[in-house]
Formats: sequence, C-alpha cells, structure tokens
Amino acid sequence: MKAPAPAPASAPANGSAAEPKEPRWLTDEEQRVWRSFMEGVTLLDDHLDRQLQRDAGMPHVYYGLLVKLAEAPRRRLRMTELAMLAKITRSRLSHAIARLEKNGWVHREDCPDDKRGQFAVLTDEGLEVLRQTAPGHVEAVRQAVFDRLSPEQQKSLGEIMRIVAEGLQPAEAGADLPWLR
Repeated sequence: MKAPAPAPASAPANGSAAEPKEPRWLTDEEQRVWRSFMEGVTLLDDHLDRQLQRDAGMPHVYYGLLVKLAEAPRRRLRMTELAMLAKITRSRLSHAIARLEKNGWVHREDCPDDKRGQFAVLTDEGLEVLRQTAPGHVEAVRQAVFDRLSPEQQKSLGEIMRIVAEGLQPAEAGADLPWLR
C-alpha cells in the first residue's frame, strides 16, 4: 500500500474535471503494523483451522457456530441472529448448517411465528462433540495467543480489536454487513 510510481501527468481534455484526491498512503510504520497484523491473523486462522480439522473434522467457523448455539438459550438461535453473531453471510451460514446437519450436530426447526424464519438447534451429539473438542481448541488458542502476550498486551489487543470491530459495524440502515447479504 505504498505509493506506486507516479503516473504521467495528463490534463483533462476540457480542463473541467476535478483533480483526483491523492490516496492517504500508509507510512512505513503503518505498513509494518498492517503486514504484521495480516500475517498474524492468517497464520492464527490456519493454525486453529488445522487443529480443529485434526481433532474434530471441522473448520474453525463451524466450531464457532457450535459454541454460539451452545451458549444460546435452549441451544437454539434464529439463523439470521446466528449469521450476525458469527459475522458471516447468510449463504455461508446456510452451507455450514447443512454440513453440521449432515454430521448430526445441528438440526433446523421452522419458526412458529414466522413462516420464512428458521432456528438452528445444537443437538446432544453436537454438544458432545463440542465438549470433546473444546479442551484441545482452548489449548491451541492459549499457546498461539495468550501465552505469548503479557496481561497488558492481552488487554490492549482486546481493546484494539473491539474498536476495529465496532468501526466495521455501522448502525445506520443500508450498511453492507456480511449477515445482511
């Protein structure tokens, strides 16, 4: 994201077009931080995905869905709410729930007061898979993140990511958020 080599200057033919605004290029330090962040997120996601595939035959996003269902009252959530909590598109959620249903870990129920709505429900088998998988997963998270950071760094990381997440979830109508797609 550094400034590219300058392009040849060319004046508009009619001279009336506004000068394009110069991008706010990242400084060298911002570039270093950005690349470190992206490398860390990519490697962490891969690390956790491999651990969960090895231990439970599921990707990290599926584990997150099972956790959210396990934490919900009666182990059920409306599909739209689950997509929002998981920060994924409705299409990706539908595909994931179909796979989890095939494994017997989740089933869908129609919403009695909304003909178009559905609930995702964590089955007893799904809860058991989660119970068996959680110890290895929490150890992978602990080794990859928390064991490497001081308590102050952990607090800072949490605050920083909360600010980033809040900034990417505008409250106004028409916001382009994954669970609305």
